[in-house]
Amino acid sequence: MADLFEDKAEGWDERPVPQQISQGVFAAIEANVPLSPDLAVLDFGAGTGLIAGKLAPHVERILAVDVSEAMLAQLAAKPELEGKAEVVCRDILEEPLDEKVDLVVSAMAMHHVEDTRALLSTLHAHLEDGGRVALADLDAEDGTFHPPETEGVYHQGFDREALGALLEEVG
Repeated sequence: MADLFEDKAEGWDERPVPQQISQGVFAAIEANVPLSPDLAVLDFGAGTGLIAGKLAPHVERILAVDVSEAMLAQLAAKPELEGKAEVVCRDILEEPLDEKVDLVVSAMAMHHVEDTRALLSTLHAHLEDGGRVALADLDAEDGTFHPPETEGVYHQGFDREALGALLEEVG
């Protein structure tokens, strides 16, 4: 599988849009999800660790999962994640992890996964009983966020009601 973010990883954290998104997503997580020092978190589509870095002081450990080696290399180099984050470069839909977590977070990764139902089922399978999921992605949009020829983009956002129904269906 080609690393679609290889050429973007090095300067990713300096880009204003990822910075704004990560700040907003973390604020929403902090306001709506109880965080505690005993939580194990799976960050799906962890990228360079913009969300993981904000979560790290509040949780026990983070499984930072992504298919981009280049993005994960940036994450692994961050001092705030040393000893907190385990980097896992794999497609967990094809090769699930052998462990469960208390919280799954994902920011701006779902639209890069073709089969949303399979993704949500996989994320659910990685949750402990009573675990939580915090997802942030594009609202349904007209396709202007990514140019039409962008490789690896399967959805132009998500309808919130339809996504909520699908989340309930998969557990």
